[in-house]
Amino acid sequence: MSGTLAEKLQSESDASGLRIVGHTDLGGHGDCMHVEVRDGLAYVGHMGGDRIGTSVVDVSDPTAPRVVTQLTSPPGTHTHKVQVAGDVLLVNHEQNFLEPDAPTWSAGLAVYDLADPERPERIAFHPTPGKGVHRMTYTSAPYAYVTGSDEGYDDQFLLILDLGDPRHPVEAGRWWVPGMREGETRTWPEHRRAALHHAVVRGDRAYATWWDLGMFVLDVSDPARPRPIGHLALDEAESGCTHTALPLPGRDVLVLVDEAMSPHGPHGRMNGISAASRNAPKLIRTVDISDETAPAVIATVPEPVGGFRARAGRFGPHNLHEMGPGTFQSSRYVHATYFNAGLRVYDLLDPARPREIAHLVPPPAPGAEAIQLNDLTVAPDGLIYATDRSGGGLYIVAPEIDLTD
Repeated sequence: MSGTLAEKLQSESDASGLRIVGHTDLGGHGDCMHVEVRDGLAYVGHMGGDRIGTSVVDVSDPTAPRVVTQLTSPPGTHTHKVQVAGDVLLVNHEQNFLEPDAPTWSAGLAVYDLADPERPERIAFHPTPGKGVHRMTYTSAPYAYVTGSDEGYDDQFLLILDLGDPRHPVEAGRWWVPGMREGETRTWPEHRRAALHHAVVRGDRAYATWWDLGMFVLDVSDPARPRPIGHLALDEAESGCTHTALPLPGRDVLVLVDEAMSPHGPHGRMNGISAASRNAPKLIRTVDISDETAPAVIATVPEPVGGFRARAGRFGPHNLHEMGPGTFQSSRYVHATYFNAGLRVYDLLDPARPREIAHLVPPPAPGAEAIQLNDLTVAPDGLIYATDRSGGGLYIVAPEIDLTD
């Protein structure tokens, strides 16, 4: 990407402390979701309505990203989440809510070999009957922590897969909130959704966000028998669609994020999301986990200012840079995507007084009403790789402030 074009995008952005250095619309397939970066390559998931499911992008020169391979998704399916560890790429297969009339879809987890990292070779598929796999955490062999489905359960829950032999994935264990399985007694209101979004794993703890039921701390030291330790329930008038729980390295502080939802879902529901959950405030919170049996909210992170709530598209947070191995690590600085409010960086040195220190709101893609920055990862050198689900593709962003702890 020429410096002139990068400068043009930057000049059309609302920015402070962040600068666009590279961009690609992935060959016109800019409906981008999850992104992972390893060894000069970005693996990008797509919503998949046009059957492009996963892109492999050469980002060895971040000013000139170049698509090298694109994998397709099956009809009725989105493969919008990716995870890379070692020579293995994981790609989810889930019913695509953008294709509600599709008679069939693929449900499960696809495993790819990265002997040639530019050309992933599919070597296995683990089926999960029902909706399929929404997201997964896989940072090192052998275990992948997967948001999956199965017959006899009313929504998605935690599956732990053993990928010691990636050609033959084996289920090692599972955990669900009691009441989700057929024959069990439900303990939450009918209009609330009990479904795992995903679990962030640190050591033998999994911090699992359960959509309308808040966050569970699970002991996963024995993968065959995950065990709940603590639970943070949030009042439905104050929270809904809990998305990510990120423990900060070396601290008893966790960052908890709700996902902002579209205000225009059909009949008040989309993909199982109730109107009450959709309309609840969507916030980023700091949480005290010094007593993991009783996590407690410390503070809420200030919302971006600038009238974003009145603009087109979703307004509110979506995800955080999750600080997996081989990526940017900080006990203090947190990066977040905020849909039409773009990319935000926060200083959480004092978790009771979080403050925003940088932001970037690029212009919408041609034909789009608003930017909808969706997901991100941050490389060890501080470069930010952020995706736009509304056609904008992949942005590569450099910090212009010091983010050293």
